Amino acid sequence: MSDSSPKNNWYQDFNLEQKSNWYGQIADAYDRTRPRYPQSLVNRVVEIAQLSSNTKILEIGCATGTATTSFADLGFSMVCVEPNSESYKIAVKNCAHYQRVKTINTTFEEWELEKNQFDVVLAATSFHWVSSEFRYAKTADVLKTNGFLVLLWNTPPQPSQDIYQELLDSVYQSCTSDLKGYEAIATHRKNISSIGNAVIDSGKFQNLVSEELICEVTYDIDDYLALLSTLSPYIAMDAKQRNTLFENLSTTLKKYYGNIINLSYLSALQIAQKV
Repeated sequence: MSDSSPKNNWYQDFNLEQKSNWYGQIADAYDRTRPRYPQSLVNRVVEIAQLSSNTKILEIGCATGTATTSFADLGFSMVCVEPNSESYKIAVKNCAHYQRVKTINTTFEEWELEKNQFDVVLAATSFHWVSSEFRYAKTADVLKTNGFLVLLWNTPPQPSQDIYQELLDSVYQSCTSDLKGYEAIATHRKNISSIGNAVIDSGKFQNLVSEELICEVTYDIDDYLALLSTLSPYIAMDAKQRNTLFENLSTTLKKYYGNIINLSYLSALQIAQKV
């Protein structure tokens, strides 16, 4: 269930129905357009947490398996929980050939499990969706002694700030007063850093390690708009307003850039050890 929250607020509690249904209409687009996590960061997780062939990983909110497959490719045993039924079905399909991966259609909050079962709890752009009463306590409970909490983050890929200022700001202003298309990398860094600080402040974890990369990707315009459709602020929009915005963005971008657009995003990892 990877993404920022419906109100673009990193830490806000959601009811279980909202967790289960939020991405139902865009699960296919999510699977097709969301960027994967850089292999170099995955390798750093393996190195820092000293993962081995015996490592057992619990993934919270695996969505369609965007991060799951990167770890499954390395042979780890994984149990993945995903509340949205459409995303769950795609994750099952994407992970069908991994014999050591089990996917469960439930929320982390509702899932009953024994303590001290996993070496790693992984959350890939999903930890902020976990209800506050469970976020740290239950995560720590399911970890073995000296286990690790691993948070991966991909911020939404976006064109350069110059493109927004020169072309896209006026499109957004004409279609919506509530949504700004561009968010500075510094804002994303601040948000991600605040999450790492909250993990340590919970008293359940220690020795936070944080690393990041700026990644560049190329999309065709239609896939870029499909990518936008998977982001919570756009899901929350009125459908007619969203369609008008996407039509105007498509017309403007194709006029000046043809069918290809270059995007960048911040990818980050945070690892902390159970106290």
